[in-house]
Amino acid sequence: MPEPTVSTVTVLAADYFRSYSVVGLLAVLGVLFVAVAFGAGRLLRPVVPTPEKLLTYECGVDPVGEGWAHTQVRYYVYAFLYVIFAVDSIFLFPWATVFAAAGYGATTLVEMFVFLGFLAVGLFYAYKKGVLEWT
Repeated sequence: MPEPTVSTVTVLAADYFRSYSVVGLLAVLGVLFVAVAFGAGRLLRPVVPTPEKLLTYECGVDPVGEGWAHTQVRYYVYAFLYVIFAVDSIFLFPWATVFAAAGYGATTLVEMFVFLGFLAVGLFYAYKKGVLEWT
């Protein structure tokens, strides 16, 4: 194989950084778009603070009591379980693509059963602790 020349390496490096310059340009344009939108909103909106506008508003009803409310822990547990299974479903789609590729069937199948086994153990643990019972 012939040794690459300096000009070949320079051209390859320029092509490499040119592709990243497009990504950088799009990132800068995105930041500028958001900055212009927020700036235009700040300049164009009416600012007329009145005592009524400065009051706390909660669903059309004046709030009563303190701002802190007790929330049951089980709601957080349900949210946590949802996140776990959302990650599971996100992992299943690329896995199915790799599983369909030649030469990866048995390996990816074992990996998926290990992953699903961990999730099943976690779900079984939550069930045994009574977390999944709505009372």
